[in-house]
Amino acid sequence: MARSLGTLTGGQSSRASGLISGFVLRLARQSAAMTQDRFAEVLGVDVTTVQGWESGRRPLSAVGAGDFLRMCSRLSRMGAPASTGRHLREAIEADQVLATGVAAGATWISPDGHPLAASVHRWTITNLILWPILGNTPQHLREFVPRTPRRGPMPTHPMLTTEERTRLLDHLLTIAERAKHTNEALLRRQAVYLLGFDGRPEAVEWLRAEWKRACRRRPAEGNITELLEARSASVALAVTGDNTYLHDFVGHMKSQTEEIANLNYWAYWIGELSDEQTSDTFMLQADTRSWTGVRMIQHLLHRLDPASPHLPLNLSTVHTLVASRPSLLSGAPATRSSLAEVLDRLASSNALDRHERDQLAGLQYALRIADRLGERTCQRTLKGSPNSRMNSGC
Repeated sequence: MARSLGTLTGGQSSRASGLISGFVLRLARQSAAMTQDRFAEVLGVDVTTVQGWESGRRPLSAVGAGDFLRMCSRLSRMGAPASTGRHLREAIEADQVLATGVAAGATWISPDGHPLAASVHRWTITNLILWPILGNTPQHLREFVPRTPRRGPMPTHPMLTTEERTRLLDHLLTIAERAKHTNEALLRRQAVYLLGFDGRPEAVEWLRAEWKRACRRRPAEGNITELLEARSASVALAVTGDNTYLHDFVGHMKSQTEEIANLNYWAYWIGELSDEQTSDTFMLQADTRSWTGVRMIQHLLHRLDPASPHLPLNLSTVHTLVASRPSLLSGAPATRSSLAEVLDRLASSNALDRHERDQLAGLQYALRIADRLGERTCQRTLKGSPNSRMNSGC
């Protein structure tokens, strides 16, 4: 008989404090081909407890650490992805942001008590926070493939009420407006990025005013706060449909310090830099040799889309990345082929300005050089052993 996990039942709390993690738990359970009744039986709890978790009424954050680990382990052993525990931990972190914003509304909360100031977020957590707002299933959760039949209509994403959504967005705007001090920089930056998905006229107008303030002069050399203020406002306005600000920001991002900070930001954003960070200063301090760029170029290749609002920044980043690491192309024929296809689509579109067409031409030239280097590598390999030829992909 299953051991009863007494502390698993947790307590009642605000629905928003368990909304995202509850939905991820449901996806994990379904991917393990378990009904709620079967899952409750495996854990030794009442089915109403499972229902409370999945609805968000009983936040997973209230579950004891040991019991939470056992839950994740049992889900994986029953057929859910091995990464289930990581997804649930990130969802709990996203819930903290959601619950804080919904509870506070337009009220200010200092960095000491705000989850947006606790750590630099990666794309996985940010997309989880935005899930109830946009309704788009985060790409990294698509490995949860349901294997249980649906019983009637079910929601496709975590949903906030109209009041909850308004309170959350009002809180982000309050944070962005009032955070001014050095110790509030991370809190402010991450709130500004999320504001790009607000869509309300007052939020868009605030972002335009913020851009004018942040970009009225070039960021001082080595001042990561000023650089990221300009970047965040530009990226957020691009989300609203106006990427002229991002074009301007990228056009002025030419110093080596700015390029290094941008690459380190991306490396952390997608997880190539594995260490957790609690401030943005690592972007200037991190040794770029500590990450390879392999995951970064694959991530960005899928985002060199003529319709992407962030195309100017994505293209500029790929250009800088390839220039700093030519081996990403010369040693990877599959990457060269994918990049060539993407660049051909961009070349035939009307999405690029003159500066971006220069970057595209530079990347195409780099591809031709890499192709020649790749051919020479293959020729040398073909003279070697059969195992070398097989492993080279030539």
